[in-house]
Amino acid sequence: MPVRKAAMIVYRCCWIVFVALVLVGFLAEPVVPYGLTFVPAAVAVVIGLLVGRRGREEAAEERSPVEIAPPVTGRWTALNSPADKVPSHGTHGYGQSHAIDIVAEPGTGGRPPFRWLWPVVRPNTDFPAFDAPVLAVADGTVVHASGGRRDHLSRNSGPALAYLMLVEASLRDMSGARGIFGNHVVLDLGEGVYAVYAHLRRGSLQVAAGDTVREGQPIARCGNSGNSTEPHVHFQLTDHPDLDVARGVPFTWRGVGVPAGGEAFVVQETVRGD
Repeated sequence: MPVRKAAMIVYRCCWIVFVALVLVGFLAEPVVPYGLTFVPAAVAVVIGLLVGRRGREEAAEERSPVEIAPPVTGRWTALNSPADKVPSHGTHGYGQSHAIDIVAEPGTGGRPPFRWLWPVVRPNTDFPAFDAPVLAVADGTVVHASGGRRDHLSRNSGPALAYLMLVEASLRDMSGARGIFGNHVVLDLGEGVYAVYAHLRRGSLQVAAGDTVREGQPIARCGNSGNSTEPHVHFQLTDHPDLDVARGVPFTWRGVGVPAGGEAFVVQETVRGD
């Protein structure tokens, strides 16, 4: 087992033990002295710092960007882009150093804005990205495909975002990549490069592990599963299909490049290969 994989497993186990000890301390007689309750959390923090430090060192040895097709068509806006900073999502964990989030921006109307108080949540159908087709960025083979997790309501209000950051995100992190990425697909593009699509809609997957796909082929639809504030496409390239050990790989979308955060872009069908 790779060292990074073992470290991530121990990291999650430490947080689970810490939460269990805290709950037991509240609900029943403590099973360990109060001071020892925080030892698993301290170990998890140290592991997280060491893994993050290693990720920063590896990011300094970046390879050249891999050119691929965009994973969507139509008008979209980029968020949390590697064009602005690396790591784009504030972490090298799960190969996210060069990950990008994109949200659909229709020609009229738009998506619901962030609200500080009300409405606390919104249905996914209020967001134009929900159920949009997600496409293969290159010819490849499906390594992993999971699509059974539910699409939760939005987290784009003050109370809902606080719940996500303080409670939900921590619980999902303890469950690993499946909890963070929700329904997701991993494609093997060859030459040690893998494409990862996250937060897909439950029941929308059109591929299964072992399938071969062609560039531009629909593989799923945009959803709001996993650690997500609203329906959007989370995309990244990695050097390994196991997200516990994967490192991020820089990319550039053919005809688009790497849009910066807040930058709108349009993808036409003609951008794609045959």
